[in-house]
Amino acid sequence: MDEIRCGNCRKKLGEGVFQRLNIKCPRCGAFNQLSAKSAELEPQRGPKAEINDKPNRPLDRRQTPSGRPAPEALSCT
Repeated sequence: MDEIRCGNCRKKLGEGVFQRLNIKCPRCGAFNQLSAKSAELEPQRGPKAEINDKPNRPLDRRQTPSGRPAPEALSCT
């Protein structure tokens, strides 16, 4: 909750959440017109990467590691 204070003498007038508020200070008689600030926009962010994430690679297990010859294809005859 926000403290609501007089803009002239700084007397605490109340606490709360408000969009618009008009209030007269009982101490100094100043008329206070308050309005809430608009919410700040947060920058759009994508999902955070995990520490162990690796670049995307195909998951075809038939691939051969680099430096090895490809195995012979199996025939179904």
